Amino acid sequence: MNEKVKIIKIAGEKANRSIAYLQHNSNANDKSTGLFWLGGFKSDMLGSKANYLNDLGKSLNLQVTRFDYSGHGQSGEKFIDGTISNWLEEAIAVFALTKGKQIIIGSSMGGWLALLLNKALQKTGENRIKAIVLIAPATDMTKDLMADRFSKEQLDELEKNGHIEQPSDYDEPYIITKKLIDDGAGHLFFTNGSIKTNCPVHILQGGQDEAVPTSHALKLMSHLTYDEAVFTLIPDGDHSLSRAQDLQKLGEVIKTLLAEE
Repeated sequence: MNEKVKIIKIAGEKANRSIAYLQHNSNANDKSTGLFWLGGFKSDMLGSKANYLNDLGKSLNLQVTRFDYSGHGQSGEKFIDGTISNWLEEAIAVFALTKGKQIIIGSSMGGWLALLLNKALQKTGENRIKAIVLIAPATDMTKDLMADRFSKEQLDELEKNGHIEQPSDYDEPYIITKKLIDDGAGHLFFTNGSIKTNCPVHILQGGQDEAVPTSHALKLMSHLTYDEAVFTLIPDGDHSLSRAQDLQKLGEVIKTLLAEE
């Protein structure tokens, strides 16, 4: 790895969060194009898809920016203290370090944050989003994929203890906090009708994804009624979509979007 991990301090609801980020080609100019990566829940910026995008960016002479949310990877704070609001604040702050047009690539929870970041930037009048690529997007996950799926016993435990534990693919279980669920309610898209991105959107979805089922990604597609949106189903793909053929498909999508004016 040629890039050195850098730290940016974030002031917000929880001040002075130390956020680790990596940026290839940090000297890019305002006329350049870059790739901006948003990882998933409890993932980090050194995952296979993030590394693939970094290599792709190097081969195409693009700026590539990736970071760890607070409580993730090399960033500070505890995972249990994380909220969508905090992670969105961090995405906005790190995005400000980029130059030129950006293709935002978001995986799982990062897909939701990609849409939220785009929404926040639209409010500021910033028009640097060339396109959005969403990989198994977990839009509105705190409601649709968490709270709405919890049993009565889990909801009672959440209310009583402030958190519940769920199995994960990592060494430790997911700790889902009531704070995360309550905060997420303020960032929902599906309760507000259509989503206007003002840029093309491409969704990559694995047909064998059990964490974010195909029906959920199609629900998002049904809300993308203003702008060009493409849905690509990879029938034998899982939630990660990190196999060589999946990464190749991701690269093809990005190259196509780069070629579009």
